[in-house]
Amino acid sequence: MDKNYLLETSAQLKQVSVKTAEEYHQKAEQLTTKINAVMSERTDIESLVGKNNISMMKDNHANHVRFIASILKNYNSDILVDTVLWVFSAYRSHGFTTNYWAAQLNSWIVIIKEVLSPECSAEVYPYYEWMQINIPVFVKVSAEKPETQVL
Repeated sequence: MDKNYLLETSAQLKQVSVKTAEEYHQKAEQLTTKINAVMSERTDIESLVGKNNISMMKDNHANHVRFIASILKNYNSDILVDTVLWVFSAYRSHGFTTNYWAAQLNSWIVIIKEVLSPECSAEVYPYYEWMQINIPVFVKVSAEKPETQVL
């Protein structure tokens, strides 16, 4: 599995409705507040994000919601893949472990089901499921040198 696999599978994600994109955007602050609380309360959080990285984690969550809101509004699979790969590489270079992504995405899935309407969460869930399922691929591809990535 390589970047082409990520591009092919992300191309299967469906553009959400305007209503769903708007609801996600409107609830962005609530989503961010909940994920920050859930992740900050974890007893293993420092082992997941590294020493003194809680504020960076919170920045990541705020950026995540803004990014996903823009993807939901105007879906582009290339931008989704490239951005997630960049995030994996950038945050790992600051001490975030690969287990952080699993913990975070598991929490996001619970939170979107709690905060968003059933219709909205049903449309948004496939994006989070796709990211969650592909964590090993993101880890592998983001660790490769750009010239070795198959396009």
